Amino acid sequence: MDVEAHDIAVRFGRTSVLEGVGFALRSGEMVGLIGPNGSGKTSLLRILANLRTPDAGYIRYDGRSAADIGNRELSRRVAYLAQVGNVHWPMRVESLVALGRLPHRRPMQGLDATDRAAIERAMVACDIVPFRTRTMSEVSGGERLRILLARALAVEADTLLADEPIAALDPLHQLQVMELLHMTARQGRGVVAVLHDLALAARFCDRLVLLAGGGVLAEGPPLKVLCDEHVAAAYGVEVVRGERDGVPFLLPWTPSSDGERRKI
Repeated sequence: MDVEAHDIAVRFGRTSVLEGVGFALRSGEMVGLIGPNGSGKTSLLRILANLRTPDAGYIRYDGRSAADIGNRELSRRVAYLAQVGNVHWPMRVESLVALGRLPHRRPMQGLDATDRAAIERAMVACDIVPFRTRTMSEVSGGERLRILLARALAVEADTLLADEPIAALDPLHQLQVMELLHMTARQGRGVVAVLHDLALAARFCDRLVLLAGGGVLAEGPPLKVLCDEHVAAAYGVEVVRGERDGVPFLLPWTPSSDGERRKI
């Protein structure tokens, strides 16, 4: 499913966060949504998920509005992983992942074979099978994030929107989750991930959209977006670059001259 945002504006009182922002996601691609803190990444992602109404502009899903599609169909076609996934009751891990199948079920209907297969695939993909019978109070922060990702994957939606899906993970699981998201896109779905790790964004994403200064500073292939000029302008840092197995990478290394002026 193609998702397009047109002339999006986000304002908090008199403060404008985004103005005139356009965004497009095509089936089969993984897009990294990047930018400094406060640049509007989460707000834009929530608008794409139909969880927030923009102050101006509109979203289209395969050319249709959310109202035309309807909440039930849209919940089957768009899955959302929040940045902070609070669970306020002691659910078992497997039961929480099963909530991802709710858009596909009729009221009072139990899980069928299709649901159970989707739940199992999501749990295996996120490496959470060993603690399926634990409650959410018995898992770590990183495990919790992988469980919530499994719930989103269990929807098996056309589009997956993930807000900082690797923020609380150790290096191994960061790599595994990025590979999983990349593979999900290769299966024909659209994936948008809000990311702060520029090296992993450059390595795994097909395209990056860099938000800064109230709009899109740059968008396109990762290395084009993450040129020295754009990184310094958006983040106030200089990077070092290298290459491993023919794959280029970059690491934030020192504040730029502009970054020095932005000190907390």
